[in-house]
Order: sequence, then C-alpha cells, then structure tokens
Amino acid sequence: MSLSAFAALLEGLLFTPARTAKLALLREWFATQPDPERGLGLAALTGELSFAAAKAGMIRELAAARTDPVLFALSYDYVGDLAETVALLWPEQRGGKASPPLVSEVVAGLAATPKPALPGLIAGWLDTLEAGARLALIKLVTGGLRVGASGRLAKVALAEWAGRPVEEVEEVWHGLEPPYLPLFAWLEGRGPRPDPGTAPVFRPPMLAHPLEEEDLAALDPRDWRAEWKWDGIRVQIAATPGGARIFSRSGEDITAAFPDIAEHLGFHAVLDGELLVLRGGEVAPFGDLQQRLNRRAVPPRLLRDYPAHVRLYDILFDGAEDLRALPTDARRARLEAWFARVSPQRMDLSPLIPFDTPEDLARIREGARAAAIEGLMLKRADAPYVAGRVKGLWWKWKRAPLTVDAVLMYAQRGHGKRSSVYSDYTFGLWRPDGAGGEELVPVGKAYSGYTDAELAWLDRWIREHTVARFGPVREVEKALVLEVAFDGVQRSSRHRSGLALRFPRIARLRADKPAAEADRIAALERWLPAEEGAAG
Repeated sequence: MSLSAFAALLEGLLFTPARTAKLALLREWFATQPDPERGLGLAALTGELSFAAAKAGMIRELAAARTDPVLFALSYDYVGDLAETVALLWPEQRGGKASPPLVSEVVAGLAATPKPALPGLIAGWLDTLEAGARLALIKLVTGGLRVGASGRLAKVALAEWAGRPVEEVEEVWHGLEPPYLPLFAWLEGRGPRPDPGTAPVFRPPMLAHPLEEEDLAALDPRDWRAEWKWDGIRVQIAATPGGARIFSRSGEDITAAFPDIAEHLGFHAVLDGELLVLRGGEVAPFGDLQQRLNRRAVPPRLLRDYPAHVRLYDILFDGAEDLRALPTDARRARLEAWFARVSPQRMDLSPLIPFDTPEDLARIREGARAAAIEGLMLKRADAPYVAGRVKGLWWKWKRAPLTVDAVLMYAQRGHGKRSSVYSDYTFGLWRPDGAGGEELVPVGKAYSGYTDAELAWLDRWIREHTVARFGPVREVEKALVLEVAFDGVQRSSRHRSGLALRFPRIARLRADKPAAEADRIAALERWLPAEEGAAG
C-alpha cells in the first residue's frame, strides 16, 4: 500500500460523516490491501505506531525553512491543522514527482534513521509527493490522524470484514504487534487463533447503560446489586507469570505512569477496578488523579503527594481460570476470597450498598455529590461478565450535572473535520477586581454539547465579534452567555480563577441573557468538595 492509497483512505474517513460509510471504507481497505501495509495502516489508525524522534516540532521547523513564516502563520491560523497546512504550503520541486513510498518503507525508514538525519529524510519524501500523500506522511509521522475514525471503529470494521464478533478481535489484540500478520492470517482462515500465552493482555470490559426513570421503576431489588461509581478512571489489572500491566478502559497501557501500583502486582489474576488517589482512606478529588495521568515517568514528588490506589469491582481471571461466565454474585464471592487470600497492597474492595426499594437508591444517589462520588452502579445478580454495553445487565446512575451561566471569552479552531470552524470555547465567570468593579476570569474550556446548527451559529458569531487574535485563538467581545454543564469543581493552580471544572460541556446558548447577569465565582465555590470549601 503506497502513501497515496493511505492518503485516499484518510481523506475518505475525514469527509465521510456517517459511521456506516466509514466502516465500509475500512472493510474495503482490509480486503484489498496487502500485508504488511494494511497492518501498519491499522496500527496508525489505532494509535499503535510511534516514532520517538519524529515529532510535530520537527515538521514545523522543516516548514519554517521552506516557506515564508508570515504566510505559514496566517495559513495555519486559517486551516487549524499542522499536517494539512504543511501539505498545502510545501513548495513544489522541479523535476516531477517520484512514485510515493510504501507505508512499510516509511515506517522502516523512520525507525532506522538516526535523529540528526530524520529532517533530511522527511524533507526528501515531502519533495517527491503530491499534497494528499504529503498530508498522509505527516499524519503518519506525528501520529495525529484525527480523521474521525477511532481505534475502536477500526477494530469493529476489522471484525465485520472477517465475520467475527469484535470481542474476539479485542481478546487477542494486546498480545500482538504491528503489522499483525498472525491476526490477519487467523481472520482469513490461513492460520490459528493468536495465543497470547502467559502475556498480560487486555480483555474487553463490560460497560453499563445510563439508567432511565422507567428502568428504575422496573427494578426488583432482589435481583440487583448496587455499588458506588467512584470518581476516578476505570482500569484493568492483568498480572500473569509473563508480566503485569495496568490498562485503561480503552486498552491503553498506563503501567509506566503508576509504578506505585505496578510494583505490587506479583499475583496471577485479571481484575476490574477504579484507579483513584487515596489519602488516609479518603478518595481525593479527580483533579488530584489528573496530576498522575498521561505521564511516561513520574517524579518522586508526585508519587508522594498523589498516592495511587485501585478500588476493585470485579475479577475476570483467578490464576488461569476464566470467571467471566459466572454470575455477578459468584464472581463477587470469588473476588472477596481472592482478596482475603492475597491481601494485595494499594488495593481494596468497592463495598456493596444495601437497599430495599428504588426510593432507597434515589436517596442514596442524592448524597453522592457531597461524598465526592460520581453516582451509582447497578448490576444484575445473575449477569455474566460480557464485553461491551449489553442493555439490562449493568446500569450507571450518575449524579445530576451542575450548571453555571458563563461568558464566552476565547475560541479556537478544532481539528480534523472541525479545523475550519471555531469549536473550542474558553469561558469565564465574574469576580471582584479589587477596585470596586468586576472582571472575567477563565474557569474552563468546552468542546462538546452543542448541535451542528449551534456550532454554525457560534462560528459566525465568533468571526463577527472578534477583538484580538493570538495564532489560532480569537478573543471575542464579552457579550455571549453560555449555559455550561459540568460534573464537579476543584481548586487548580493552573487557572487564574483558581478553579477548574470536571467534564464541562455546552448545555445551552443564552443569547437572550446579558453578560453582566452571568454567574459569579462564588457560584462555583459552593460546589467545592467539603474540605476544599472550608479551606477556601
């Protein structure tokens, strides 16, 4: 598969909004492209390709050396995507275009070339390619595909192409490496099912559906078990004789970011739980856990100040024994027995919550916010552990979101299909300015919650009310009020307001409301966790 074919796939995915159409593009690609090209392309789409020495900064430097810096800055501001900007602006070379390299040739070249020689290698490729292939090359190098096709979607397409359940693909996925030759051989009936052996691999997690009022009314408490939905991140612990890994819910290996957990995984089991920061037996705010996320190395200060902990929900494997077909109650008994036998450090069991009626559950849920808990989980007593979101087996009943009326302050272009519109919004609340007046201070940024029609309206409004530009960011008149929904608030030294919101999203446009009537900082401070509110 040449870069031109890969470029055509990326372009099709980018400009095809329908999920079914994206799946069709991917299925055709798996069916028509040879090995190892299709496997390397799959790795790029799923985020499994990484080139440590080739980064976006190198691409910027190459573009700066070949283009006018003012033209580049203006173009980048308009386009909003580095790869697309460089692909379009890269100067044409005399002598015509050579045949584009294969994806495998690009991958091998990037892996084998010393860092000092990489700029010359990449520039040479860019000189020989047309704009579409240049775009594919840069996205391949930087890993920033952003074409509206997630890793999960690619796996679904792969499973549909092979006529197998996606759970079967995910079950073997983490025991394989690009270009996945054994995987394709198995899916095409040319080889055996890949066997991970004793390697610690990720198993697809069981997921819950949001609970609706009619679902709650139909619950028979005798058939259900309730637990807290803790405000951390879902993780899977896979510890085997072949090693141990900590996986996120999506299957990302996050072991390196949590060495304080990893050093205690000397057992043989696969466990499902919630990763938290725990101090003195109390769960810290989610903002504390964020200090530990997305790190390849953790300095001693963070290990000391933000101690990680796993609160266990379920057990999938006890040793080599697969327990997933057992009902919830039986797995819970096995988990409790395993925990008593092993006594794992930095772990505890998520307690079950007794209740007799749906009204009991509603009262319990009302206290979730005060306890800094995200909500409730409800699990059928007889449910097996099945991959995916099977309705009627697990419910999640999150606490109701909070809302504030905030003022739009800044807007930034999005990425991928949103690179031509302003879709990322920074908003603020009023606070005293120390001189008898008030000032707006940023409290968060939202990327979602609006409809396509609202996005188009916002983009127009932003362009018509811009007062200053800072690269891809526009400052706007402080005149538009947004109703912002969020799940919680915590103190933050990184924001001028001293506060940060959890999962903010746009709930409603309040063009009818004067900006002066938007909320004050005090509206957020009353929702701080109890100990923070007292300290503040």
